Amino acid sequence: MIRCERMSPATVPHARALLGAFLHEDAHYRASAGAYGDGGGEALDRALALFLARPAIGFVWLAYADENAVGACVVCRAISTSRGTVVAKLDDVTIDPDWQRKGVGGAMLSQLRDHLRVEGMTRIDCGCHRDNEGAWRFYQRLGFVPLNEERLALLIA
Repeated sequence: MIRCERMSPATVPHARALLGAFLHEDAHYRASAGAYGDGGGEALDRALALFLARPAIGFVWLAYADENAVGACVVCRAISTSRGTVVAKLDDVTIDPDWQRKGVGGAMLSQLRDHLRVEGMTRIDCGCHRDNEGAWRFYQRLGFVPLNEERLALLIA
């Protein structure tokens, strides 16, 4: 059974390990890392500290199988003018390679959806690299629909 929870000070090492591996090893993320202004492990550590210091902005969602952290994703809040509500922006969805294709990702996002609904959010937005066919199938299986848009980034600092 998969159990999910928000990152806490005690679980930062779990988030660091999973998200660090994703940011360092995921070929689809690496293809865009320069445009994102990837700052490596130091930037990840700063981001994790910010999530703890400013939980109103967002959080890291962790998935556990027994006591092992096997999945993580980043959730930030935004106001949607089209919904007139707060919505979630989903990033950096990652599952430990040994746990992929075992239902962890689906369970993690299903529990996240339920958690966000209780918080009053009405939509989850995410980006997906166009060449990541497995991720596209995964998201569509969960009910996500393509927006026919492309994410863009502008580094300002």
